[in-house]
Amino acid sequence: MQTTLRAPITFDGHGLHSGQPARLTIRPAVAEHGIWFKRTDILLGDTIVPAIWDAVQRSPLCTRIVNAAGVEVQTIEHVMAALAGCGVHNALIEIDGPEVPILDGSAAPFVRGILSRGVRFLTAPVRAIEVLRPVAVETANGWARLSPAEGLIMDFHIDFADAAIGTQEKRLNLRNGTFVRELSDSRTFCRRSDVEAMRAQGLALGGTFENAVVVDGPEVLSPGGLRHADEAVRHKMLDALGDLALAGAPILGHYEGFRAGHAMTNLLLHELFQTPDAFRMVMCDTVTRARLPGVGIQPEEIPAVA
Repeated sequence: MQTTLRAPITFDGHGLHSGQPARLTIRPAVAEHGIWFKRTDILLGDTIVPAIWDAVQRSPLCTRIVNAAGVEVQTIEHVMAALAGCGVHNALIEIDGPEVPILDGSAAPFVRGILSRGVRFLTAPVRAIEVLRPVAVETANGWARLSPAEGLIMDFHIDFADAAIGTQEKRLNLRNGTFVRELSDSRTFCRRSDVEAMRAQGLALGGTFENAVVVDGPEVLSPGGLRHADEAVRHKMLDALGDLALAGAPILGHYEGFRAGHAMTNLLLHELFQTPDAFRMVMCDTVTRARLPGVGIQPEEIPAVA
């Protein structure tokens, strides 16, 4: 059956790109509600923004959704990954500004908060998107593909000049608590050489060495170093799960990303939904649901470092 939180949970921090204070509250919602954001700082007009693939508008270095009235919320990928990874299908996310708080740069604080409140089952069945045949998108920089699979399988490849990152590859079956155990604590990262350029564009104004892994050639400049030797590719997979969650339902398919990012994953969802014979909606029985992220996880599964 579909799920929601048992009780609200609030997170305080600041936006990674805006640098502005941000308060976010995830509230329980009824069956068939889905995931929606509500801007509490806007008092008139349409303040509700759907967390759905066709509400995404292009934005550098993060995922940004916008409603028909032009109201937006950005940097939603980590909280969306946490909800998907914990198997939460319905929630209303209230936020007092245009950007989700970055917290420690990973999804682990959101996961810990969600699991501290617990998940409640609702009265409607879970529907999943079953991929029936491959769909793919490609740019000059990389590619992404979805193909049939019994659960959600993810392969990711990255390649950076900085030796602290270099070439990394990882493959995971994201069933049950894999996301929580393997990906949730991996932080966003950047190259030191990119920081000034981003800030000149009004980006990364809230970035610190504590909420992002900053590398410079072979060096990791953030205190404490890496949480995982391959933290960078793990974070890219975290982002991809958050962006795939904008499909509006769990995906039964094999996602492959080669130097892919937020924009490419969203393009892939556009390609999927514009290809009617490439997918179908299926009701999830207990066997199918056990192949999805978030089934039977416990708070103690969150990595201790987070």
